[in-house]
Amino acid sequence: MHWTFLVLIGGIFFWHLGHGQGVAAAAQGVAFVLALFACVVLHEFGHALTARRYHIRTEDITLLPIGGVARLERMPRDPSQELWVALAGPAVNVVIAAILFILLIVLQGLGGFSNGVTLGGNFMAKLIFTNLALAAFNMLPAFPMDGGRVLRSILARRMEYVRATEIAARIGQGMAILFGFLSFLNFPNPNPFLLFIALFVFIGAQEEAQMVQITSSMRGLTVHDAMITHFRSLSAEDTLAVAVEALISSSQQDFPVLKGDEVVGVLTRNDLVKALAEGGPEIKVASVMRADCQLVTESELLEKSYEILRKDKCSTLPVVREGRLVGMITLENIAEWVMVHTALHHTPQTLQGRA
Repeated sequence: MHWTFLVLIGGIFFWHLGHGQGVAAAAQGVAFVLALFACVVLHEFGHALTARRYHIRTEDITLLPIGGVARLERMPRDPSQELWVALAGPAVNVVIAAILFILLIVLQGLGGFSNGVTLGGNFMAKLIFTNLALAAFNMLPAFPMDGGRVLRSILARRMEYVRATEIAARIGQGMAILFGFLSFLNFPNPNPFLLFIALFVFIGAQEEAQMVQITSSMRGLTVHDAMITHFRSLSAEDTLAVAVEALISSSQQDFPVLKGDEVVGVLTRNDLVKALAEGGPEIKVASVMRADCQLVTESELLEKSYEILRKDKCSTLPVVREGRLVGMITLENIAEWVMVHTALHHTPQTLQGRA
């Protein structure tokens, strides 16, 4: 649960009180939001459980004021699998709405359902309408919403995955611009929520396109192809004064730490600066380094190391060959390698097009 979600709950409670409603009405407003977000959690479980069928783990589910986010370890590349994973969330909301509708009809008849049209209407009826609206909104063809992934899975059946992602991302950004335009129709009092959604969708679509481009560029490559081979390492017995000298005299920010020939950790720039402020330059590197950073071999797939770097707290992975340190891999040098690879890949096509 993101801390901003608690701000939303408090804001709703005091909004009701500020509009002259009593504590009971404010509590009911909070209860409705909690019930709605319980449906959001079930929506995300729909994604997570469907992904599990395809052996894809879910790292976590985070509740935000604008909804929930299930962080899968990866999205399936098979269009059919991605389609089912994307549809699972909205399908859960439709099923919830259907179950609530049946319960409402059994308990209160059609009169209870018609009362849900107004904001002050039947609690269960409002939850039905909101679940249907949530399913419809998520099916808009815009990343990072489910509809954007559905669109990509359909396009990917007829074209390359990267191209399908680019088209879906552009459509999503177009919708984000439309949302932004609609938010300013009430100028000079624009709708801040709609504007926030526009920014969220625009940035999400851009990040999705960049992520797919990076992972596609790395397909079939090994760590050896992109690792840093010119670097400095530190000894576990060195003091932070030695680490400071290494930091200042080079552009390197993180340093593999050795004990003899064995890699025992990584000293990051942020940890170095923090330890200097708290304990001074005579502290040993061994007491400050991160000993939980994973080691990778130069023959491992680059895409696997990229995923580790994205999820791990360590910003650098030492690269070993038969247990000996031979390089480093970071998100920055992977991004640089992808930029160079992309430029080289497109240059012949560009020249050929101009000939």
